[in-house]
Amino acid sequence: MPKILIIEDEAAIRRVLVKILSEENNTYQVEEAEDGLVGIEKIKKEDYDLVLCDIKMPKMDGVEVLEAVKKIKPETPMVMISGHGDLDTAVNTMRLGAFDYISKPPDLNRLLNTVRIALDRKELVVENKMLKKKVSKNYEMIGESDGVERIKDMIDKVAPTDARVLITGPNGTGKELVAHWLHQKSERSKGPMIEVNCAAIPSELIESELFGHVKGAFTSAAKDRAGKFEAANGGTIFLDEIGDMSLSAQAKVLRALQESRIQRVGSDKDIKVNVRVVAATNKNLKKEIEEGNFREDLYHRLAVILIEVPSLNDRRVDIPLLINYFSEKISNEHGTAQKSFSDKAIKLLQNYDWTGNIRELRNVVERLIILGGNEVSESDVKAFASK
Repeated sequence: MPKILIIEDEAAIRRVLVKILSEENNTYQVEEAEDGLVGIEKIKKEDYDLVLCDIKMPKMDGVEVLEAVKKIKPETPMVMISGHGDLDTAVNTMRLGAFDYISKPPDLNRLLNTVRIALDRKELVVENKMLKKKVSKNYEMIGESDGVERIKDMIDKVAPTDARVLITGPNGTGKELVAHWLHQKSERSKGPMIEVNCAAIPSELIESELFGHVKGAFTSAAKDRAGKFEAANGGTIFLDEIGDMSLSAQAKVLRALQESRIQRVGSDKDIKVNVRVVAATNKNLKKEIEEGNFREDLYHRLAVILIEVPSLNDRRVDIPLLINYFSEKISNEHGTAQKSFSDKAIKLLQNYDWTGNIRELRNVVERLIILGGNEVSESDVKAFASK
């Protein structure tokens, strides 16, 4: 049921607007405010799908109301009501973020059409916000340990920039999660997030995978093909396990970072790309540099910001939160009721040596949920540990 607020100091105009809107659609829930101050108080307490606001009012004019609403409820569409002499001001309110304006006396068709469009747009904004929140929740980092709080703080600072980030840490700690979270919180979140697992691609194919190729570049190149850098244009490319990349591919990645240009394999034509690079590795790249396996100049290009993800053994305080998170998630996936874990079961899991980190914990929680009783007990965990 759409909620509409009319902020207008003239009672007669308020009555007309309420009558028009109520007769147009009986699902509209229309409320009134006799001045800007009353209107702002209502907006602070309630979520409105649309606000119709007069421009010239005592105490607080419509421009001030608009500016205040954009700060406290920026997603709320504002339609300004202008008198004949307020036309220039009404046009100016569009620059300040008003959805539209209508003149007094309001033309019936124009008013109703503007209201319908504004309500439709608000619905889309809410849906997009919910979808984005849902997507972001998939990459939420669970934990309250000092290590996790440091990562969250760093992501909040770094994400809005285009700074390159190198994420380090053992396998299974959630480096991919950090990369996705960086992208979701960045200005590039509407663009693509392209992942490349450098360890899973044969060294002879990595350059083609990253930069594409032209027809005839090698035996199996039957047609032109764009690479991952081109696919990530306008967004983020995540180079996972970059420590396993061949030296020749490293040289091309370095050029792409320096010049924002790539060349497809078999071509000498430059292709301009606008890509943020986030990389991750479980290797000690400084040691790899000493051994001649990794380019030092590339390391310094990638490690503008360094984020180290701690092992699960170094953040045991987070294990109860992770158990509850995985229990809820896995139960939803299997369509079963969420199982609880006894305090003793949780304590045992906190003391376990998690060589496989978060990935291993998730698998263990899933196994205990499937094989354990209604409440996962200490004996259930001991039975798992003995295997």
